[in-house]
Amino acid sequence: MRALLVANPAATTTTRKVRDVLVRALSSELKVDVAETTHRGHARELAAEAAAEGVDVVVTLGGDGTVNEAANGLLAHGPGAHVPTLAVVPGGSTNVFSRALGRSRDPVEATGEILDSLRAGRTRLVSLGAASAQTAEGWSAPRWFVFAAGMGYDADVIARVEAQRARGRRSTGALYVRSGVGSFLLGRDRRRPPMTLTVPGRPPVDGLFLTLVSNVSPWSYLGARPIDPNPDASLDAGLDVFAMGRMGAVRMVHHVRQSMADRPDARGRGVHRWHDLAELQLAAVRPQGWQLDGDHLGTATGLRVRSVPEALRVVV
Repeated sequence: MRALLVANPAATTTTRKVRDVLVRALSSELKVDVAETTHRGHARELAAEAAAEGVDVVVTLGGDGTVNEAANGLLAHGPGAHVPTLAVVPGGSTNVFSRALGRSRDPVEATGEILDSLRAGRTRLVSLGAASAQTAEGWSAPRWFVFAAGMGYDADVIARVEAQRARGRRSTGALYVRSGVGSFLLGRDRRRPPMTLTVPGRPPVDGLFLTLVSNVSPWSYLGARPIDPNPDASLDAGLDVFAMGRMGAVRMVHHVRQSMADRPDARGRGVHRWHDLAELQLAAVRPQGWQLDGDHLGTATGLRVRSVPEALRVVV
């Protein structure tokens, strides 16, 4: 069985020593080629080449951004039997998709789990999301996401974190908290919410400043603590949505605490939730940041999102 290990050397918890240990473990049972990413989008290019060359398994070692790029490369020509299987080794700070697949947080242990699963043939087809953004140039080509999409406040928080990381700051839970507080208190969008969400067959909901689209549960983590605004989201179902309208700081903190409870169930004034959606559309009266799988992708005035069942085979 041929495999390609796509390693992101800049990922938060990835080191060359760890990579070398993983390569030796994988090479005990697979014919492994190794490629390190050197620029944004490189994992997508490498995965697309692997699919074209008939590689059996693509293994990612990195964070959720590396997984997202690899999935987009594997699915460059759409789902089908020709697409290699994806295996995910955690190497980032949150590793949401890896945890959703049940992988250990330790990359060496996760590699052992992947080898055990490959021996036993434990793979499955999972649903993914696809999103297109409306910009000044028109609607973008659809891009896949594995666990989450968002428009508005959450994308602004990610943009602040990415700016700090570009200055050399390490990605930590504390950095996300500070960025979230700053964006909420200083941003104008929560006071004048600019977004409207439309689900086919239902009345539009306007006055939104945050919209989270989930393909898995939890949506993310703050350190080891899950943040779960859409606890019913599943890789076997459509998309779940959590949205917020205008609210003050006290109510915002209350809903965040609800999302981090042992039995998360965020409800109340200003909160909107939908489960198992096939598609949805967002429109904004002024440009909003948008993100897929924790990567800020610029600003847009609209977002079209759909669920694609059985889109990608993964090792479980």
